[in-house]
Amino acid sequence: MISPEFKIVGIGEVLWDLLPAGQQLGGAPANFVCHAHALGADARLISRIGNDPDGREIIERFRARGLPTDTLAIDSTAPTGTVSVTVDAAGHPQYIIHENVAWDRIAADEIALEAVRNADAVCFGSLAQRTPHVVKTVATLLAATRPDTLRIFDINLRPPFIQADVITSSLTAANALKLNDQELPVLAELFQLTGSPAEQLTALAKRFSLRLIALTRGGDGSMLWADGQLVEQPRTPITVRDTVGAGDSFTAAVTVGFLHRWSLDQISQHANAVAAYVCSQAGATPPLPDPLLEPFQAALRKDAVTC
Repeated sequence: MISPEFKIVGIGEVLWDLLPAGQQLGGAPANFVCHAHALGADARLISRIGNDPDGREIIERFRARGLPTDTLAIDSTAPTGTVSVTVDAAGHPQYIIHENVAWDRIAADEIALEAVRNADAVCFGSLAQRTPHVVKTVATLLAATRPDTLRIFDINLRPPFIQADVITSSLTAANALKLNDQELPVLAELFQLTGSPAEQLTALAKRFSLRLIALTRGGDGSMLWADGQLVEQPRTPITVRDTVGAGDSFTAAVTVGFLHRWSLDQISQHANAVAAYVCSQAGATPPLPDPLLEPFQAALRKDAVTC
């Protein structure tokens, strides 16, 4: 087995989605870390869980996947995060993201700081920054990264926790951005961006000195921007079963591919293939089949030879 080459850190929420059919492990940063690990990275999550059965189950799930748990701090009083999910008569899900939970108290302790100091990439979002405490924590952790670390802001807007100042400060601290076609209009309005989606991405990159932007567009595929180059990828034809976690898998594949210094075309093709497969399966982090993993494993073998 090839040793993981890249160290990747997610910062933010890990939680249980309380679905009508039962609870499911979730949280965009947690899904991202699971997928990055599957694609060959040494990946870990900086988060906080309660000293309760839900928290202990998260520890067991992480260990079963081979993920480190040392950066999952345990809170002595706040419960593990949960999201209540109901489905209306039209089949549309509705969410209540419960507050005053353990991940609202994520701290920049020494273990977390050591993780980000060694990271090749760090991914963070806006939801975890719904409290001033975590806004400060994220800023402290990002400030501790190396200058060359890829700092990905996966904006992941979740009403009612949308704060313009958090979006602006996060983009300022980041050098990469992941967003979807519902989030781009929010940024366009906030920063008075005009023109086509491609022109808006270019304007965002220029304004915030971004190295990379990844835009997912549902049935219309995706766009990747880097160094003035834009690559569009059509949607991979597939029967959709469950879209949960697909965007997080896309972010993980883009991150790992970018660290391997693949071309934008290569990154786009492999990231879309991974996300399409996740859409075809139930759950946010299904095991990926060997044909999808092979390009990433081959890149690790090549890099190991050239080192």
